[in-house]
Amino acid sequence: MMIRPFPPGVHGPSQTRSKLTGFGTQLREKQKAKRIYGLMERQFSSYVEKAASAKGNTAELLQQFLELRLDNVVYRLGLAESRQQARQLVGHGHVLVNGKKLDIPSYQVGINDTISFDSVGAAAVQKRAEAVAKQDRPAWLSLDTKAMKATIVSKPNNKEIEFGFDITPIIEYYSR
Repeated sequence: MMIRPFPPGVHGPSQTRSKLTGFGTQLREKQKAKRIYGLMERQFSSYVEKAASAKGNTAELLQQFLELRLDNVVYRLGLAESRQQARQLVGHGHVLVNGKKLDIPSYQVGINDTISFDSVGAAAVQKRAEAVAKQDRPAWLSLDTKAMKATIVSKPNNKEIEFGFDITPIIEYYSR
């Protein structure tokens, strides 16, 4: 199969695609970030507003807010194969934070919080135990694989985290 550098159809090879405008690139990056974290517009924009109103670098704060969501932490620990699966684990109430059952995926985890699982969640996580042991984790998370308990060691460092999007156009989009 040959992949051609133009779209299919009668309009394909003769016309060139127009370049994306500044607004278009900002919108595309925002949509990418929303889809990666599984957020709706209102929730995402409230994170941006919260980051903008807090003291410090808005881009770094926004990344920290997104990374410290409970569903994302479960995903980053490698205890779920995808963010959607991590969200389901949390939403069904299988995750305990500091010994208390939590079923809110958007819960902001803090430093020194411990994350563990109830019996059903532990069984689900044990299925991934071998993959979890081999997987690299961010430095801001520590995991005891025998007890299946995790601790938030520090706030996420933006240099450690690989994002599939650029955060600067998102801040520019919301600052209009």
